[in-house]
Amino acid sequence: MFFTLVKGTIFIFITGLGIVGNIIVFVNYVCIFGGTKKKTTHLILIQLAFTNIIMLLSKGMPRTRGALGIENILYDMGCKIVMYLERVARGLSMCTSSLLTVVQAITISPRASWWKKLKPKSAWHILPLILFFWILNSLISMNLPLYIKNVNSMNISQFGRSDSYCYFVPENWVVRWVFLTLMVLRDALSQGVMCGASGYMVFFLQKHHQQVLYLQNSKLLCKTPAELKATQSILLLMFCFLFFYWTDGILSLYLAVYLDNNSLIIILQEFLILGFAIVSPFVLIHRDGRLAKC
Repeated sequence: MFFTLVKGTIFIFITGLGIVGNIIVFVNYVCIFGGTKKKTTHLILIQLAFTNIIMLLSKGMPRTRGALGIENILYDMGCKIVMYLERVARGLSMCTSSLLTVVQAITISPRASWWKKLKPKSAWHILPLILFFWILNSLISMNLPLYIKNVNSMNISQFGRSDSYCYFVPENWVVRWVFLTLMVLRDALSQGVMCGASGYMVFFLQKHHQQVLYLQNSKLLCKTPAELKATQSILLLMFCFLFFYWTDGILSLYLAVYLDNNSLIIILQEFLILGFAIVSPFVLIHRDGRLAKC
């Protein structure tokens, strides 16, 4: 009982903290974007913060309810909506993070670079791509509502996998593998692009640092241009994303292979799933002086 209470308290604290952080980032970037200087990265960060809020509400709040032992008020339709939003938000987070790295890599590229040819002429030109991500992830997850039932309406002994408030009904193996293949392709492509763009930015920053060392004295090294500081912030965000994603993947593989029901590992995995959505706004607040002042 005490362990359940501690787990629930931690869940509600970090979920609430993450929601507040993402709301601050969302509102501030909306205000900045509404001004005269509209940057493509600001629009993408608005999308990322909004996606994180959906993720925390759909994943964190029901888990908090389960951890605290509060009565399940989700019916079948509620379960379908919550789990569907969670899956869509997770895919959107990956696609948006990948887009953010690519846009920033294009932004800092030299004018003669072929990357500059891909630069959007205005921030609004990125909207069709964001809309495409919403449609893509909505379609990839469209099978999910068909195989989810509320725990109160089902005999739980029939099902193997549980998330404490909704159950996955065994689905047709053809449908499962088709959608699983689409998810793997999306993840592999998004992370491949993310790693490639991040690698380019690291190379560019290293080259720029060497040039500064050669041309300027040490007193001027602390004056980091705004674009380079933004690049460092985005690289830090990508590092956080990859850390949480791959650590969660390794733990999921371990639990699947060894059929281990270690409660501590399961709880750690639950925290890792929400980790990026909780940490990312505070990385932005720490790195962006305007957000820090707010």
